[in-house]
Amino acid sequence: MARQAFFSFKYKDVSRAMIIRNSWVTQGKQASGFIDAADFEEVKRKGDTAIKNWIDKQLEGTSVTVVLVGEKTCSSRWVKYEIEKSIERGNGLLGIDISEIKDLQGNTSDRCGKIPDGYKFYLWYNNDGYNNMGDWIEKAAKDAGR
Repeated sequence: MARQAFFSFKYKDVSRAMIIRNSWVTQGKQASGFIDAADFEEVKRKGDTAIKNWIDKQLEGTSVTVVLVGEKTCSSRWVKYEIEKSIERGNGLLGIDISEIKDLQGNTSDRCGKIPDGYKFYLWYNNDGYNNMGDWIEKAAKDAGR
């Protein structure tokens, strides 16, 4: 079954997140939750309610939320909100450590953050994310009864 996944991440990690997203899309899958910086600034100017509404809309039609955990994830109230809303709507949930993926300057980072207990957490490189992410997403969906 084809899955549509919502990708949750702190915007500071966007270059790393795009590597994950592109690997998903190049395999013929659909991704939600990616927004251009200028578009996000527009949403942000409208306030917290507009951001929540945008997130809620992006989650529609998804069966799994993939939390991309990088250097600033633990300080993001929006990632926390996305996790809470994903659990509320019954999405499957999993985390992927993206800290070892190089950013545009060629740097890796520390990891700051986690997902709630009881959900799977993977390391992008050590667990061969490019080849296994589809299986991880499918397992998360099935574990959630989706």
